Amino acid sequence: MLHRKQTLWGFIFIAPTILGLLIFQFGPMLFSLIMSFFDWDVVTTPKLNNGANFVSLYTDPLISQALKVTFYFTALSVPIGNAFALAIASLLNSKRLKGMSVFRTIFYIPSICPAVATAVLWTFMFNPMFGFFNGLLLAMGMDTKNWIADPNMVIPCMAFMSVWNSGGAVIIYLAGLQGVPSHLYESVDVDGGNGWHKFLNITLPLLSPVVFYNVIMAMIGNMQTFTQGYLMTDGGPQNASLFYVLYLYRTAFKNSKMGYASAQAWLMFAIVMVLTGIAFLVSKYAVYYESGEA
Repeated sequence: MLHRKQTLWGFIFIAPTILGLLIFQFGPMLFSLIMSFFDWDVVTTPKLNNGANFVSLYTDPLISQALKVTFYFTALSVPIGNAFALAIASLLNSKRLKGMSVFRTIFYIPSICPAVATAVLWTFMFNPMFGFFNGLLLAMGMDTKNWIADPNMVIPCMAFMSVWNSGGAVIIYLAGLQGVPSHLYESVDVDGGNGWHKFLNITLPLLSPVVFYNVIMAMIGNMQTFTQGYLMTDGGPQNASLFYVLYLYRTAFKNSKMGYASAQAWLMFAIVMVLTGIAFLVSKYAVYYESGEA
């Protein structure tokens, strides 16, 4: 009897979460899947188009451009952001310097800043007329750059900007580093190894599950990049920063093609699922778990 009451109360407490998932996540996902087979502008009655939206995905030149931009940005920002986060976490893990808690807070604060405020700040810094970076170049006697106004530089600039938001990854890496047993490092010292040997043979293998997690989360997040392209460049110049989600937004809310936008969303969902699946397959050979299971 007591077990039944506990089970009942357990279901009661998790009911709000389950209802929230069904109503606000799985419900809209199912609705978008259905709408992807219709022509719908929100105002008029949906018309079945027998999968024409998915056919358009292969003929729309902006789809390929948006995917190219998104993959390029992800390929740059994921390794740059994780390398920076791991380097900063390694420095913050040091016990030799005082005031480390203050530095940890300083490096984490940018990651909780509003995305809009961050985009506005970096837009000013990249401004080709009076921006911070061009002012720095002028002070050093160098030629100025167009930065985000240059089609060839806009994505590398935004990838560099992504380092600003790596505070969350820094905290996760720091937690992983603090879990590495110190006696393993001492054994490297006994064998005459240096810091590089410690990193390659101790830190990196034991930290590989944390690296894998951060890489996966960064990849999923960067594949859905929207704010930078929308606020900083509006997809320009020459569609050089037309991120996939930005194009999806234009399709849905500017062109009122909700059916086609739904098909675009499901294409992105499929791409992310495939990339995540590939990453998990590769992790069997690259990620070390103390339990011995991949």
